[in-house]
Amino acid sequence: MTATVSAEKAAVVAEVRAKLAESTAALITEYRGMTVGSLASLRRALRAHGAEYKVYKNTLARFGAKEAGYDGLSDMLVGPTAITFIKGDASGVAKALRDHAKENPLLVLKGGVIGGKTVSAADVKALADLPSREVLLAQIAGMLQAPLNKTANLLQAPMRKAAYGLKALIESKDAA
Repeated sequence: MTATVSAEKAAVVAEVRAKLAESTAALITEYRGMTVGSLASLRRALRAHGAEYKVYKNTLARFGAKEAGYDGLSDMLVGPTAITFIKGDASGVAKALRDHAKENPLLVLKGGVIGGKTVSAADVKALADLPSREVLLAQIAGMLQAPLNKTANLLQAPMRKAAYGLKALIESKDAA
């Protein structure tokens, strides 16, 4: 009997380790007092961003995090906690968690791991305030495009002025 229990626990530790290794980021939240319906809506919102919200026993999650090389998560895995495994843009997931926490104050952001570095709850909130990746790329493209547009307009200006002058000359000849 104890062998099967140990095997189940080892499987959970291996699952946590594997999910942390596969993820680009993992965010830790406390869900104390949340209803099943609220947790289900949170999971749906996170799934849309390519994230998975899982609850594990803290001791097993600590072992899995330690095996994955994330010792900093051990301090966050206290109380009723859940791990959000992210396989894409962490900013969108952080926004979804922040928005759900506004609607349901029982959801508390504790921190997590982003890009292999342990981050605090304040860092996660700052990440949630950033624009999405697509918006940032569009802003960079706009900044790169602006000097090109100015250069094109400067190069077209002499031809444009000549065309306006020619048009004015033709109109003055027609009027006379």
